[in-house]
Formats: sequence, C-alpha cells, structure tokens
Amino acid sequence: MLEKFRTHIERKFPFFFESKIAIASSGGIDSMVLTHLCQQLEINICVLHCNFQLRGEESDRDKQFLQQYLEKEKIPFYATDFDTNTYAEKNKVSTQIAARELRYKWFEEQKKLLQFDYLLTGHHADDNLETFLINLTRGTGIDGLTGIPTMNNYIVRPMLPFSRDEIFQYALQKDIAWREDESNAETKYLRNKIRHDVIPKLKEINPEVLQNFRKTVQNLKGASEILKNHVEEVRASIFKYQQEEIHIPIEELQKLYPLESFLFYLFSPYGFADTNDLILVLDAQSGKQLFSKTHRLLKDRNKLLLASLVAEQKSTTSVFFISEDEKELSSPIRLSIELIDKIEDESRQITYLDKEKLKFPLKLRKWQNGDYFYPFGMQGKKKLSKFFKDEKFSLLSKENQWLLCNADDVIIWIVGKRPDNRFKVTDKTKQILKIECLDA
Repeated sequence: MLEKFRTHIERKFPFFFESKIAIASSGGIDSMVLTHLCQQLEINICVLHCNFQLRGEESDRDKQFLQQYLEKEKIPFYATDFDTNTYAEKNKVSTQIAARELRYKWFEEQKKLLQFDYLLTGHHADDNLETFLINLTRGTGIDGLTGIPTMNNYIVRPMLPFSRDEIFQYALQKDIAWREDESNAETKYLRNKIRHDVIPKLKEINPEVLQNFRKTVQNLKGASEILKNHVEEVRASIFKYQQEEIHIPIEELQKLYPLESFLFYLFSPYGFADTNDLILVLDAQSGKQLFSKTHRLLKDRNKLLLASLVAEQKSTTSVFFISEDEKELSSPIRLSIELIDKIEDESRQITYLDKEKLKFPLKLRKWQNGDYFYPFGMQGKKKLSKFFKDEKFSLLSKENQWLLCNADDVIIWIVGKRPDNRFKVTDKTKQILKIECLDA
C-alpha cells in the first residue's frame, strides 16, 4: 500500500512535498494509517484533534492516546475540547451537525494560526460508497452521486482510492495502533447501518463493487461537467442581470425540456431545490415569493425576479438623515453633495436643487402607499404607484427604490429616476445644490 500511496501522491498531489500539511485525526485506524504513510514519505506534517466529549472518558483517552503517540514520533500535535451537546442545544441542530460546524470552524482558525497549506482527512473508498448510498436514499442531483470530493479548497482526501480492507491490512502489517470508536458499531445511525448492513451484502453480491463504483463515479463526474456547461449556457441566455436583481422570462423557462430538471439545476445554486415549488410559482399570481437562505424568488407578471437577501438587507434602518453640512453619504447608497455655481452635466444620476427650498435634515427612505410627487417637466402631481407602473418598475425595483425627501417628508427626488418639479433650479435660484448618486 505504501508504494501505491507514494505513486498516488506523486501523480495527484506532488505539492505535498513542499507544503506544510495538517492531518485531522480522531485516533482511529484511517487517520493513524494516513499519518504513518505521510511519515514514510517524509512529508512535513502536524496533527489536529477535536475532542467532542460525546463518549465521556473514552473521548479523553482518544486524545491521550494521540498525544502520547505523536510525542514519541516527534510530530507536532494540536487539540481542542468542545462542549458539543450544549452547542447543539443552543443552535437547535443535531449532534452530528454541531460536531461538523465546530470542527471546521476550528480548522479555519488553526489554518490562520499555524499557517499550514492543506488539511488531510482519512476518508477512503468505503466512505465514498457510503456517502453515495446515503445521498441516493435521500434523493439528490447528479453532484450528490459523484461522492466525496478529492479536494475542496484546502481540504484534501488522499485516501479515497484505498479500501477499508487495504487500510486494515496495512495497519496490521506495520503494527500501527489505533483507537476504536464503539459508536461506529451502532446501527441507529444511517451511515453505520449502510456500512454494516448494506455494503457487506453488495460486496457479497459482487466482490468488485468498490472498483466498479470508482468507474461509475468517474463517469458521473464527466456527465456532471457536461451538464454544468450546458446549464451555464442556458442560464447565460435567459438570466438577464439588472443591477442587483436577475430577470428571468417565464416563457423562456417553459420552453425547456425536461422542465423539472432544468429548474433544479438553474435554481439550486441559489438555494431553491424543491422543483415542485418552482413549478407552482411559474403559474402563480404576481407577488408569489419563494425564499432560500440566501435568495428571494418573486413572480412578477411574465417573469421571475431573483435577488440576493444580502443585497436586500444592506440596512435594517428605514430612514437615513442628511444634515445641511453633509458632503457625502456612504449608506444605504452613495451620494455626493456639493454647492455649485452653474449646472453642468445632465444625468438621471444627478439632480440640481434650489437649496433655499430645502428643509434640513433631508431624508432617504423607501416609498409608501399614497406617496406622490410633481414630476420634473410636468404640470400637476402623480402618485408614485402610477409612476412605477408607467416606468415598468418590477416589484423588487419598487421595494429597492430610494426617495430623497425634505424634513417634512415631501419628495424631492426619486433617486436616479426623476426629480420633483417644486425644487428645480430657476433664474431666481441663489444657491444650487448638486446631489449625485454614485451607485449607478
């Protein structure tokens, strides 16, 4: 196995030999064998260990075992203890998710502190098959069937080509000690049930199941790349980017076949994976919305509007004030404010105001029902709702539109769109105030 591992590293990860490597180790057979193999290849390694304190004294013994072994081998060792159960209760997540969140956050911290280049884990071929079967039982797209990624950012899994049996035989041959986690034998967890009840049956049916699975994964990865390229072509042709929102014509979506599959791959990167909801929103009335953790999808007449929740929540404050001596504003939008002698540039992003007609502090706010203004160049007033309709504002555009108002809430400027006629510069104006929106 050592020579196979050496060849694998030289072919796939030659940069290991010039890097600082950390190994995530539980003290189990997989990570102990990985540590031994890296030692034999004289790779510069340190070992990280998380004590999740889920098995009482056994968890502490795992840590002690690793510490003693690594001190003897003169390998740097770094460990931390977590109160996993308390974290899980506080954040209302399962123990497994809590442990995952805690360890990866700590790994990130240690990467900055210790300045290692890559973190290795002991995941192997059997783990990969287990993940495939778990995703298969839960329902997944093609990416969920391509197994555990060999490399994900700085995390690398160099043991994926090797089976559990190969690792076990190597540990016996080299007299490598390890700690056994008794909870791995319990079948109340889905992964353990697949590991102990399903995979042995598959190997009994076909002893070559792991080798065949590797070929299947390679084929699926190739198919996944082809699919992603085609989906990106479709997305580029029908997703129209307009500032901070994306407009998607429903008619163009409905031409796609098979529609359900296209909807999944087009919208799942934004957190929308339920194709039934996506199909329903296509035929829903305007105003129907779907929310993911990161995005909002909104039906607006004959199109869908997609927007980032982060972009929409730039500010939790509804009103911003601008004092008379203010020269610039950076939030919620960027404005520059200056007194000038004469009007120069003409642009929707610039408004010129008669300063004597203004009442400070000025306000920036969003629109409200009943708002009206006197459009520049027109006689009489107009409701903002009518203005938005005439200008073909989308529902999201209306929500995101800022209004510059006097202290008494009278609208001065629909920022970037139309100023109010009552504040225009005339031949009687003594002071011209130029306000420019820099977020064009």
